[in-house]
Amino acid sequence: MRKIFIYLLFVFSVGLSASEISWAKDFNEGMQEAARVNKPVLFVSSRHTCKYCVILEDTTFKDKEVIAELNKEFVSIVAYSDEQDYMPKELWQPGTPAIWFLYPNGQPMFQPLMGAVDAKNFLEALKIVKEDFNKRKNVK
Repeated sequence: MRKIFIYLLFVFSVGLSASEISWAKDFNEGMQEAARVNKPVLFVSSRHTCKYCVILEDTTFKDKEVIAELNKEFVSIVAYSDEQDYMPKELWQPGTPAIWFLYPNGQPMFQPLMGAVDAKNFLEALKIVKEDFNKRKNVK
């Protein structure tokens, strides 16, 4: 009986961890982690009062495939301007959400995606980012 309980507890905890994006505590901690594990960074500039930020969080960032891909292949960071979260001034955009992909050194890989990107297109963007990141990683 104890083995079954431990197994169920393990399955339940794995299910919980895979049900949401593992966001870094803050920008600096996330960048340190990205450098340590050599992964690209998803950085989202957001606001709680932004309609499209809420749509992005309630749809794309709840998608199981998106969650699995981000948790496996990226370090994810979100900064809320209405909470005065730290954000490098170079990444500030007048609109939100601004979705950046960064190298572990903080340099942008591309211009930001703006707005609520649906899960299908977001997964395509992640694929492009991973391919570019892996090409550059293998060149060095």
